[in-house]
Amino acid sequence: MLIRAEEQRDWVAVHAVNASAFETPAEANLVDALRDQVQPLISLVAEDNGAIVGHIMFSPVSLSSYPALRIMGLAPMAVASEYQRKGIGSALVHAGLERCKQLGFGAVVVLGHPAYYPRFGFSASAPFGIGCEYEVPEEVFMLVELQAGFLRGASGIVKYHTLFSNL
Repeated sequence: MLIRAEEQRDWVAVHAVNASAFETPAEANLVDALRDQVQPLISLVAEDNGAIVGHIMFSPVSLSSYPALRIMGLAPMAVASEYQRKGIGSALVHAGLERCKQLGFGAVVVLGHPAYYPRFGFSASAPFGIGCEYEVPEEVFMLVELQAGFLRGASGIVKYHTLFSNL
């Protein structure tokens, strides 16, 4: 299994993986739109014997009261169904968080399963005084600091790129 940066030659396969992993093609279409309109963007693929079997994307988000803070949002992540529960998603998350850190981002937020993401250091955002612009249960909006104390004293509402409103 190889985790690497997405390349243009992967776009059709990445779209297919995302379309197959979610109930509608909205996430696959979101990936295509983010790729065209948002920078910086981290987009990684999991490749097995030349086939794209997983994908993860990170895009910048803003914190309402502290817009200069460098924060990324993890979304979406998809693994082909026949490759799930084999550690591919975990490898993608670890590699993506490391890349965010290398690029100088201090924190990452995710709207995801509260039993899955804590294994990567994510915890509920509410104790930080940070909320999500979408109405979601408190336990599913999480964050991880990539730089210790990065969010100390910061609070507010995380805003995603407007393209996310199409989901």
